Amino acid sequence: MPGGRSSHKNTGKPAWQLLFSEALLQAKGFPPPMAAQTSAAHQEMADPAQEPTMDRILQEISGVGCRLEGMDSAMVSMAAETKNIRTEIASFQARVLGLEQRVEAHASSFQDRDQERLFLRRKLMDLEDRSRRDNVRFIGFPENMEGKDLHRFLRDTLPRLTGIPFEPPLEFQRAHRLGPWRTSTDDRPRPIIACLLRHTQARLLIQRARTQGPLQLDGHKIRMSADF
Repeated sequence: MPGGRSSHKNTGKPAWQLLFSEALLQAKGFPPPMAAQTSAAHQEMADPAQEPTMDRILQEISGVGCRLEGMDSAMVSMAAETKNIRTEIASFQARVLGLEQRVEAHASSFQDRDQERLFLRRKLMDLEDRSRRDNVRFIGFPENMEGKDLHRFLRDTLPRLTGIPFEPPLEFQRAHRLGPWRTSTDDRPRPIIACLLRHTQARLLIQRARTQGPLQLDGHKIRMSADF
């Protein structure tokens, strides 16, 4: 009968004794029993079928190793790039810190310059006001009434208009009409602005205009005011 169980039953020996005897026979060089030979034959027949599977497993393991090596190189390059980025960030931080220090250093100087500019602006405004204190604005003189010499016209006309005998005679630093030239006589005449040489004479003209109101000159109302 095939199998090892029947032989064990026929001999009447325990299973462990039979196994021990088979191992002893194999150690002395005797061929193994039929069941052992059969199992060895099955193993030899199965090995050729398992070889392709083992090759594929080895190939997959080798591919995983290559991928791991690629990941290692990528990690190394990423570490190098990260180090470069950190270096650039540190340099940017140093530059920003330097700029902040420069701004803080110049902040106080900017404040001093602002105060100085404010002082100069106030002084300029005061000088402009002082320069305008001697300006008198005349409204109502018809166009071309002054002729070619506006200074002479005002010097001869204002004493007669106001009734003030100016001594010394009126003198002007500058005098001109404001605005573009008027071609039509129907248009409103341009005002005349004159800067007197003496501040006291300018004040006399302004006071006379305030007390007497509009003055008459050949049927024309003449008004005088300070140049604000």
